[in-house]
Amino acid sequence: MGKDKKLVEAITSMETDFAQWYTDVVKKAELIDYSSVKGCMVIKPAGYAIWENIQQELDKRFKETGVENVYMPMFIPESLLQKEKDHVEGFAPEVAWVTHGGLNPLQERLCVRPTSETLFCDFYANDVQSYRDLPKCYNQWCSVVRWEKETRPFLRSREFLWQEGHTAHATAEDAQERTLQMLHLYADFCEEVLAIPVIRGQKTDKEKFAGAEATYTIEALMHDGKALQSGTSHNFGDGFAKAFHIQYTDKENKLQYIHQTSWGMSTRLIGGIIMVHGDDSGLVLPPRIAPTQVMVIPIQQHKEGVLDKAAEIRDALKQAGIRVKMDDSEKSPGWKFAEQEMRGIPIRLELGPKDIEAKKCVLVRRDTREKTECTLEEAAAVAAGLLDTIQKDMFARAKAHRDAHISDVKTYEEFKDAVEHKPGFIRAMWCGDAACEAKIKEDTTATSRCIPFGDHEALSDECVCCKKPAHKLIYWGKAY
Repeated sequence: MGKDKKLVEAITSMETDFAQWYTDVVKKAELIDYSSVKGCMVIKPAGYAIWENIQQELDKRFKETGVENVYMPMFIPESLLQKEKDHVEGFAPEVAWVTHGGLNPLQERLCVRPTSETLFCDFYANDVQSYRDLPKCYNQWCSVVRWEKETRPFLRSREFLWQEGHTAHATAEDAQERTLQMLHLYADFCEEVLAIPVIRGQKTDKEKFAGAEATYTIEALMHDGKALQSGTSHNFGDGFAKAFHIQYTDKENKLQYIHQTSWGMSTRLIGGIIMVHGDDSGLVLPPRIAPTQVMVIPIQQHKEGVLDKAAEIRDALKQAGIRVKMDDSEKSPGWKFAEQEMRGIPIRLELGPKDIEAKKCVLVRRDTREKTECTLEEAAAVAAGLLDTIQKDMFARAKAHRDAHISDVKTYEEFKDAVEHKPGFIRAMWCGDAACEAKIKEDTTATSRCIPFGDHEALSDECVCCKKPAHKLIYWGKAY
């Protein structure tokens, strides 16, 4: 058991050092490895399998709304990037440049895509001629490169995987409708599949995407009280269309500019899953996203009939549509239990000679460690029911944690005290002046997260910072 104990002890306690706990989990659960390319990570099979599940579920949801997948080049000519002033200024500090092709200097530098708005605009300029060509609802799955100064696995790396949707519409109303539709799709996905509750709202002008008319976001709260921007949807209006001369002929045969949207989610969601649900034993994966939902662990597997019966149970679970594996390695049961917990597999099914004799098995929940005994015949049905329960319970726990870490403040003193002593979201009124937003960030390092949707009761009638009249309720917080 000494070895088993060591496996669990290798993780720093999240209360002792949350940042180190996070790093320990991504390494020990074998989600990533560091690479020889500074700031870039190797996503290992256990980590990539989570991304594949995210990708499959999102892709299905996108297609149900009429989105089609395309692929754009990874290089952007410098002249193309320069066409939209705000956009290029927003990304300039993070751009990686290609200056040579083989041994020869390039006539024009090529940027390795930090995002693909300009490429889609260049494409639409040729592809869209008439109102009959609209809407264009495209998405691409790819990697992007942003030369970040400080990196952290999944949350911020110089190259990361994501999807970026880019749509073109005839009217401003159609573009706005698509912008909000995708934001709500993201929010539903996070809550229903990842069991992560989110706040839906609009970014302030200071925090919006470079070149966008409006940016909408879903904000999640991590276990340590920091916010994570988990998905964004942008309405570009006709700004990019004017910069790239993208026009179409309407039904009256008049030339009009198209209206565009863009929206994205990335591998940082895996960081979110870890930080919302994980514990001191490692990962805790919501069943709907877990690559393996049940791990069958035979006890005293050297004894006759144990492995055969375990394989039989595994196959029955597979038949029931459960993602299941069997750990028939030579490791001790204790080691296998610790490994299953580290990897966050939602249920382990224990089966030994005495269980087989009694025609029973034991199912252990990863999230609560609660044990359920059932007959072998019932195993698949009981496991399926437990997976549903775990999914719901994990969301309820995360929501309770989030709601318990929201502070409502009316004065600047209360605001500063909350930032200092109450990790979590802070709700406060704001006058709308960017100077107040900048002062709050400078004084406290907290940033505006979003102006939430819906009719929220005003906490007061004055700005938390300058005391001028205020009508906007804002979620603030420290963020990743």
